[in-house]
Amino acid sequence: MMRATHSLNLLPKPCPPQLRISTSFRTNLRFDSRSGTHRRQNLSIRSVFTGIVEEMGEVKNLGMADHGGFDLKIGARVVLEDVKLGDSIAVNGTCLTVTEFDAEEFTVGLSPETLRKTSLEELERGSRVNLERALQPVSRMGGHVVQGHVDGTGVIVSMEAEGDSLWVKVKADKGLLKYIVPKGFVAVDGASLTVVDVFDEESCFNFMLVAYTQQNVVIPTKRIGQKVNLEVDIMGKYVERLLLATRAAQLDYRRSVFLVYCNPIIWKIRMMLKIRWEKMVREACLGPVGLLSSMQDGSS
Repeated sequence: MMRATHSLNLLPKPCPPQLRISTSFRTNLRFDSRSGTHRRQNLSIRSVFTGIVEEMGEVKNLGMADHGGFDLKIGARVVLEDVKLGDSIAVNGTCLTVTEFDAEEFTVGLSPETLRKTSLEELERGSRVNLERALQPVSRMGGHVVQGHVDGTGVIVSMEAEGDSLWVKVKADKGLLKYIVPKGFVAVDGASLTVVDVFDEESCFNFMLVAYTQQNVVIPTKRIGQKVNLEVDIMGKYVERLLLATRAAQLDYRRSVFLVYCNPIIWKIRMMLKIRWEKMVREACLGPVGLLSSMQDGSS
């Protein structure tokens, strides 16, 4: 029996010859040399996630598609309950757009940049993946704000059991580790987790998975040496940006003060203005009678 299938055609339609693309929009376009088409990148934040994994899906198929792109087909149940074409679903923490779905599986497209930036390139048929639908205004914020924009990957360096819990240590690039703090949030393969310790010398951090979490995320199924997607807390980036901007403004101010007080020409002009200003103040304070009296006293 044929299943109802919904698909979204992502291939761009040819533009009429009378339309011209403004140069101000060229930064939002990527040219795919294989298909010879332009694709507009959406640079705005369309979806937000919480890092609370809804279910684990299974990779059914992945590879090059007929349209020249790279497709990933995933079997799922929960995230398909109210899915629509164009919806965003986080797959191992990577925000991806649904381009096709039926009652049992859905398809998302992967760009070359996504494959380079994330650990999705290591997936194979039968791999388990964390899945989460985008946050709705009425949803509870169970984890933390996760954008689904993977900052980079880490490597699992150790996994040790303690009772029914599991310690996991991940090695990360120092450029990402600076945003990770003890007792802070980090999204690992899309799961919102609390950092326990940060080891700057080893460029590592660790976290603990309780028994329930181990049964509902894919991290315990991975092996030492495998990659995980990492997304750091966005608040740390905002704070760093503000501090850098403030520091730059302070440096500009100090540089301006240095030029005013140390440049001989500017110093001379400043002294001339100061003398003229003091003269104007003196004249205003003495008045015509006082000024005439002061001049007579000076002449005698």
